[in-house]
Amino acid sequence: MDSIALARAFGLFFATAITELLGCYLPLLWLTGRGSAWLALPAALSLMVFVWLLTLHPEASGRVYATYGAIYIATAIGWLYFVDGVAPTWNDYLGVGLALAGAGVIALGHRPA
Repeated sequence: MDSIALARAFGLFFATAITELLGCYLPLLWLTGRGSAWLALPAALSLMVFVWLLTLHPEASGRVYATYGAIYIATAIGWLYFVDGVAPTWNDYLGVGLALAGAGVIALGHRPA
């Protein structure tokens, strides 16, 4: 995988993670009384976009989901800081590093026949 394809795949995974986080966060706002029930509409749209984005990856779905999981973890820790206003701890960073290392083994270790 060349660097452009890798950057493209990472960007797609990042966009996918943002749509999933947003689709789950908006109903949380409503359920905790910090937002209107109308937030369910953009949440549903966000989750539909999330599912569609997952279909854009050319690899086998299990490998895509496994790799996506690590990008999701990293994005969720960023969400923790930028949206929730909570500073990540050293073990958050360690967990992200381990997850990304595992994703790298999965994604970069696969060589098409």
